[in-house]
Amino acid sequence: MTEYDIAVIGGGPGGYVAALDAGMRGANVVLIEKDRRLGGTCLLRGCIPSKTMVRTAELLSEMRHAGDFGIQGTAEPDWAGIVARKDKVVDGLSKGVVDLCKARKVTRLQGTGRLLTPNSILVQGNAEFGGMALTVRAKSIILATGSATILGTEVPGGDSPRVITSDQILDADLTMGAIPTLPKSMVIIGGGIVGMEFASIFAAYGTKVTAVITSPRVLRNVDEEIARRFAQLLKAAGVEVLLKSNVQEFRDRGDHLDVVIQTEGSAEPRVVSSEYALYAKGRKPYTDGLGLDTVGVRTERGYVPTDSYMRTNVAGIYAIGDIVPGHMLAHVASYEGEVAVDHILEHPREADYRAVPDCIFTIPEIASVGLTEALAKEKGIEVRVTKFPFAALGRAQAIGEPHGLVKLVCDPGTRTILGMQVMGAHASDIIAEGTVAVQQGVTADDLAHTMHAHPTMPEAVQETAIAQLFGTPLHVNTPTRVAR
Repeated sequence: MTEYDIAVIGGGPGGYVAALDAGMRGANVVLIEKDRRLGGTCLLRGCIPSKTMVRTAELLSEMRHAGDFGIQGTAEPDWAGIVARKDKVVDGLSKGVVDLCKARKVTRLQGTGRLLTPNSILVQGNAEFGGMALTVRAKSIILATGSATILGTEVPGGDSPRVITSDQILDADLTMGAIPTLPKSMVIIGGGIVGMEFASIFAAYGTKVTAVITSPRVLRNVDEEIARRFAQLLKAAGVEVLLKSNVQEFRDRGDHLDVVIQTEGSAEPRVVSSEYALYAKGRKPYTDGLGLDTVGVRTERGYVPTDSYMRTNVAGIYAIGDIVPGHMLAHVASYEGEVAVDHILEHPREADYRAVPDCIFTIPEIASVGLTEALAKEKGIEVRVTKFPFAALGRAQAIGEPHGLVKLVCDPGTRTILGMQVMGAHASDIIAEGTVAVQQGVTADDLAHTMHAHPTMPEAVQETAIAQLFGTPLHVNTPTRVAR
């Protein structure tokens, strides 16, 4: 029996990146994935397919305002075409991961993995072995099984086929079966990232969207000012937002759903009729059947705690990605996979979470890194916040995207950059500058004195840095000025 240097359970952005990294460095690696394709939630039914749908939504929004740019014509969404493009992009990228695994000599096994010992895994359902079980041995094991969507079955009537999850909208194996045509109406339950991204998407497609949100505001983990501005734009796009509200029941009427909604302060519940309800109330770590108890891997609320090298409490077993407490983000999983491999191959480095960029692909985009003003206050950290509106930015005006801003959070004494928040076009790209700044301890002076190309969106970052120095951005007429 072959004994591998590293066995990875899970072929998502944490697992396959760990396998590729180890393979590139000469380790003998086996990658175990139950899905017929590699890529995990991010590539197959998350980040990538949803971003193809966002791009279609952005194009539709732009084309509906084509007259503002001197272009005549109309545009209508084609659901079958939208789905086909989504599937084409996903399929191409997934095949690319398979090719990379072959190039890095990573052995791929299709099947579910269950720990037998700290150095052995039972792989079941392996297609290459006719569905027979196979035992794999490895010196080190990386657990990268990711997370699963929380289902609407916790609500009465939630087992209706008209109550769907993001998986059913995005997964190529499920999409057309779950939603054969573009919905005319949809209730979205959840005011977090997934819920708000889909609210933006389907509103742009022309679907009547009602968002049911438990908290007092949308995107409760986002900077409050930015979340408030986004909520205004969401309403302007035609989305009805019901705050401090909960779904009490789903009533399947055959050709539609009646969604019973109770809003705080209302005497009677409200019934909203809709073709579908998207249940987007978060995700949970996927560790069922992994055999953690068998080998003594400690868990907390379903998560697998690790140290800064991604080691679990059992020697030789590592955990990364969504099953680890913290950030449920694809790029964090990839980073943690590399940290785990570094330790296994005796080049240890500790995971550093000071600068974790967080991007939300709503319309417009929202991105953040480091401290927000509210988080700094909660931690008792004194900060100075400056901002610059896209309305005063030449590039934003030229592309017709004036709704947005950049906020810079700095130490008031040293002007070291502690955080950055962005809302607007290309926010997910702009935040890269803030991520480097936070990670490297860059100061506002450094950014203010760094040449930024004109006309570009990142000029807004330089303007917020200038405001840290002088009390006002260069291109906003405000009276307050301070010495350099």
